[in-house]
Amino acid sequence: MFLSKPNLTTARNLGIALIAGVSLSACATYKDDFARIDSRLDQLDVKVQGAAQSAESANQSATQANQRLDQIEGRVQQLEQAPRRKPRG
Repeated sequence: MFLSKPNLTTARNLGIALIAGVSLSACATYKDDFARIDSRLDQLDVKVQGAAQSAESANQSATQANQRLDQIEGRVQQLEQAPRRKPRG
């Protein structure tokens, strides 16, 4: 069976419509994928910021502890160098 010119035009238009429909549905899928990815990235960003704040807090605590150790180091050295006392009794 041979297709006439109007039938060929109709078949071509249906083919184009089908391809366009598939393309548009694919775009919607990509939009959903990108939305999920963006949401996940936002969640990860919040976690990274929280970890960075925790690390900064730990760094400050360590710095304070080191400063305290530096302050008492001289006293410890004096005690270590002092002559030993004889026990009573």
